[in-house]
Amino acid sequence: MQQANAYNSTTLEDAFSRFYHNFIEQLPGIGLGILIIILGVLIGGWIGRFATKRISARTHDPLMSRFLGKTIRFMFVVTAIMLALRAAGLGGIATGVLTAAGASALILGFAFKDIGENFISGIILAFNRPFDIEDTVEIGENFGKVKALEFRYTKLKTFDGKDVYIPNSDVLTKPVTNFTEDGFFRWSFVIGIAYEDNIDGAKQTVMEALRKEPNVIEDAEHENFVIEDELATSTVNLKVFFWVDTKDFRRMALITKGNVVRAVKEALEEDGFYMPADIQEIKLYGGEKEFPVRLAEKPKEQPGQNP
Repeated sequence: MQQANAYNSTTLEDAFSRFYHNFIEQLPGIGLGILIIILGVLIGGWIGRFATKRISARTHDPLMSRFLGKTIRFMFVVTAIMLALRAAGLGGIATGVLTAAGASALILGFAFKDIGENFISGIILAFNRPFDIEDTVEIGENFGKVKALEFRYTKLKTFDGKDVYIPNSDVLTKPVTNFTEDGFFRWSFVIGIAYEDNIDGAKQTVMEALRKEPNVIEDAEHENFVIEDELATSTVNLKVFFWVDTKDFRRMALITKGNVVRAVKEALEEDGFYMPADIQEIKLYGGEKEFPVRLAEKPKEQPGQNP
């Protein structure tokens, strides 16, 4: 029994002794590995920031430059960790980490399918997307300005002050309407004139009013025009089409539309065109009975009485 205890004690001492000697031998390698990791983090961060500034200056795309800067920094840190493990004599651990990372990614891919889809969609949108920051877009039922594009979601700021976070997978699969990319948007509204009015004259008056509005755009590609839209009950309806700038879409475009509607209305009135309200005709059936209508006379004002 005493011999067995002595043997076990000797074995433990030998094991600790070997571990100590191995640790002392690997200590320079471990120190070198730690130094490599520190340098990798510092150099990766510096190169990532440098790449972000250079790419942003060349492309004027803060979203793309930020994404590539983060990617470069991440690649430097991962590479530094792998080199540090090999420098410390832990190459087997480095191989095991890579193998475990691949298996974990496969397992987590099934467990967090939606997160994975949004992440991959974010990467795709970073390189190929239908909008930029501050563009006015409509994604599904959401309408507003793009404020941020992260790896998992796109952030919109609606014009009534709401912050909407849309999963990137929805951005890829749903129709996206960009009101800012081209820079132009065509408004339209309907105005009715009397049947006895001259239609060509009214259309000419409307076009002159459009040309006087400074914020209405007209060139070879963006043509403003007026067409006969409908023969309504009491009016001939004209539909007015005109182009506006969409850089400040909701505010300035709406103000421009209001100015145009007011200018067209005032120009038609000034040129003698009548814009009647809808007329409703009432027919009474069931006999020849007459319905007397009595008009009340306006009372005369008494001297000294305020009108």
